[in-house]
Amino acid sequence: MSTEVQTIASMEGASLLKTSNRRRFNRYARVQFTNKLFKYIFLFSILMLCLVLALVIFFIGKTGILTFKDITLADFFLSMDWTPEEGHFGALAFILNTLSLTGITLLIAVPISVGMAFLLVEIAPEWFKQFVRPVLDLLVGIPSIVYGYLGLTVLIPLLREWSGENLGDGLFAAALVLALMILPTIARVSDEAIAAVPKKYREAAYALGSTRLQVMMRVVLPAAGRGIVAAIILGMTRAIGETMAVVMVIGNTAQFATDLFMPTSVLTSNIVMQISNVEFESTWNYALHMMAFLLLIISFILILIIRLMSRKRRQEA
Repeated sequence: MSTEVQTIASMEGASLLKTSNRRRFNRYARVQFTNKLFKYIFLFSILMLCLVLALVIFFIGKTGILTFKDITLADFFLSMDWTPEEGHFGALAFILNTLSLTGITLLIAVPISVGMAFLLVEIAPEWFKQFVRPVLDLLVGIPSIVYGYLGLTVLIPLLREWSGENLGDGLFAAALVLALMILPTIARVSDEAIAAVPKKYREAAYALGSTRLQVMMRVVLPAAGRGIVAAIILGMTRAIGETMAVVMVIGNTAQFATDLFMPTSVLTSNIVMQISNVEFESTWNYALHMMAFLLLIISFILILIIRLMSRKRRQEA
């Protein structure tokens, strides 16, 4: 009887072992299948993203290059005469206006935003940080057309009264609106870069007798310099590519701005104001696409600079 019991027990044990092995194998197979499935899904998503980006570059670049079938490079890049009705497509005024607007915007936004970042990290009490940082995050998410509307209804009347100008539109109004838009971005990224500086740097500087201002300017600022520059470039990228807010306050006149309160136009505003009114197969349309291609190239260069700086910072760390 005992032999039969042992035989039955061994058979049941072997059956349970086979069932356990089968379940383990099935679980391993499911895990392997799931891992491969998600791997291929993510790879497909990345390839599709790269394909879409390549198609955008190809379409805009191919259409923009057609501009030079009818005009020369010098006529496009070195001329300020933008009168498409007469066959003149000089984009130099828009390029210079774009660079001027970006420069004025950075002159206004960078000192304020970087100073705000130092205030949050080095000086402000904890309750103030917990209040200001969420506010900055909310400001980043506000649509640009809201900033443009506030600039049109609030800022421009104030500039008219302050400057005595009849219009108030121009580079200065657009720069103030853009500065308000990019200030939260630069401040938050700079905040994170400054907060990432090790405390031992500050403690060593204080141990040597440095004041708080000396620690911030001579220790923290150089250590967080790459992150702050990356924040500035991010803000610059948004300022260069911004459209709706600029369109609402800059005046939209195709001329080179000789003063801050002169209605003018930049690359983005000129494109959005004219692209819907031109024939597709026309030099006018090709010239507008070439302007968009220039903006695309500028954005890629700035993003590439950020990537290179991030890589160097990781290597140094």
